[in-house]
Amino acid sequence: MPAIPDSLRRLARRLRPRRGPRALLQSLLGRLVQRRIRKGGLDLSELTFLPEGARLPLLRNGTDPVPELAEQRARGPIHRLDLPFGFAVHLVTGYEAARTLLADRDSYSNDIRHLFNDAGPGSDADIGGLGVTDPPLHTRLRKLIGPEFTMRRLERLQPIIEAIVATRLDEFEAAGSPADLAALISARVPMDAICGLLGLDDADHDAFIELGTQRFDATGGIAATLGAVSEQKRMLLDVVARQRVAPGEGLIGRILVNEGDAISDDELAGLVDGIVTGGYETTASSISLGTAVLLRDPAHAEIVRTGTPAELDRLVEELLRYLSVVQVAFPRFAKRDLELAGCPVQQGDIVAASLSGADRDPAWAGAEPDLFDPARSPAGSHLAFGHGMHRCVGAELARMELRIVFPALFRRFPNLALAVPEDELSWRRLSFVYGVDALPVSF
Repeated sequence: MPAIPDSLRRLARRLRPRRGPRALLQSLLGRLVQRRIRKGGLDLSELTFLPEGARLPLLRNGTDPVPELAEQRARGPIHRLDLPFGFAVHLVTGYEAARTLLADRDSYSNDIRHLFNDAGPGSDADIGGLGVTDPPLHTRLRKLIGPEFTMRRLERLQPIIEAIVATRLDEFEAAGSPADLAALISARVPMDAICGLLGLDDADHDAFIELGTQRFDATGGIAATLGAVSEQKRMLLDVVARQRVAPGEGLIGRILVNEGDAISDDELAGLVDGIVTGGYETTASSISLGTAVLLRDPAHAEIVRTGTPAELDRLVEELLRYLSVVQVAFPRFAKRDLELAGCPVQQGDIVAASLSGADRDPAWAGAEPDLFDPARSPAGSHLAFGHGMHRCVGAELARMELRIVFPALFRRFPNLALAVPEDELSWRRLSFVYGVDALPVSF
């Protein structure tokens, strides 16, 4: 089949569904592109832009989702996005509908490899990890790491994390005021913790930090994201190959000793890739944004300094709900024709849950869901870590880090303050994991 001219691609991206000749042209283009996908002639890993219609769940005003997301949720819990080429993508913004979607392990698949011409081991579209894996492989791989992330097993890490935080706060103070809290604390504490747990070399920390940010940046489309994913996966394949010969003392080494040849290098590298990514960027963003939120009100900072463990726990949970830094859950693909919250979904359609939208749903969160309220007691759990079998395996580790870092930071620096107005922070404009590029503070 002949290649689609660039001019035709640009025209199709500009078009919107409407009646008349343009609608007909877009329909024809959609059929042509879908045919190329089925025949392997169009690889989504080459997509260097994010369609405008897909940007809504990634847009924010400061720490708040844009008003359009709430307006869409008020009209109904699920809507089809306006995308070029006829792609069927449904965005779920209501809490109950999102929870139902995430809990349904039978009606949807998380395996996205069918969208790429070559997503096998070592390819440029190398896809792996628990988030894009279905049972029974998902079940087998999760059993290998699940026990490491229970509260009982994580308790042994608490003194280690406390020591990491103390060291990074010393370096932060030595840097002098003002300093970038995002670079010196937010990025370092979770990376130190996760790499220590896994048994990764300190020399690789800076590279993982840079790639962790790049892989969630949607401004360059799927192509740029997959480039960062592939680079990190190659680094981890090298780590796994070395430790298969000489196992380290961390989780990678223990899995290799226990499983041997039963787990391939590619499977283990993909598994570790998910742990590094989920354990770093999300917690780093939560520390930075959480600090900015706590600095808005001295009463909230005081809870962190002097509150009871129960008050601190409630404050951390409200921060997780309010921020929901992971903006969209892994996409799911309908295995059959079905209905979700009264909306018809056809086999093969993509359904994505807006976690930031669902966690601001007043039907669940209660009155004034756009306010940060440490006393909030919603009827149920937030979705900041997802839900169901793909719920973040490192959720308890993230909670532990937040419960340690915030009291240590605010007690050590009682006069901590933003060095610039909050609305002048360098917010990430289009990222699946929301955050700031820097958090300049004075102390």
